[in-house]
Amino acid sequence: MRRTEVGVRDTGDGMAAGETPPRGGSAGPLQGERSTDESPELIGYRGPTACSAAGITYRQLDYWARTGLVEPSIRPAYGSGSQRLYSFRDIVVLKIVKRLLDTGVSLQNIRTAVQHLRTRGRTDLTQMTLMSDGATVYECSSPDEVVDLLQGGQGVFGIAVGVVWKDVEGALAQLHGEHVDTGETIVGDHPGDELARRRNRAG
Repeated sequence: MRRTEVGVRDTGDGMAAGETPPRGGSAGPLQGERSTDESPELIGYRGPTACSAAGITYRQLDYWARTGLVEPSIRPAYGSGSQRLYSFRDIVVLKIVKRLLDTGVSLQNIRTAVQHLRTRGRTDLTQMTLMSDGATVYECSSPDEVVDLLQGGQGVFGIAVGVVWKDVEGALAQLHGEHVDTGETIVGDHPGDELARRRNRAG
């Protein structure tokens, strides 16, 4: 059974040997156009909201944006005082990056995994499990592929992207976003937040 290797294998001497991922089965390209099964992002989230939903610090968010690891796809920062605006998908990727870092995956492999995640459509992402043996990140899109990886002596941990997707949905439902086209504030599920309501009306 074949699965997609996302990233490069650590050769153990500090160097990384790139390997071409298999093209069969559910494997997709590591680079390419996004799938079209996803409607355009109409809601954006500012940095503090993205941090809260992804479970990261603002310092991490800022560093990852400045180094190009995870940049906001809706609006980057333009000088002092400007606000980055992240999409829902960006925040899902931020949360996945945090989990990969916490489990010791190399930054090089995380960068490649991020590029890979950005090429996949919503349906692909919600059915995907990322697994790692500590040196390489693999994409598995079915339970059989997960079992196959484990039986092969690989796969120390797994991240079910669909679960992360739902976690981010739940977190953002209680936080504030804004319409990308109008800048109007979208108030989260906090009925008692009168201040946010007034801001929304004033906008």
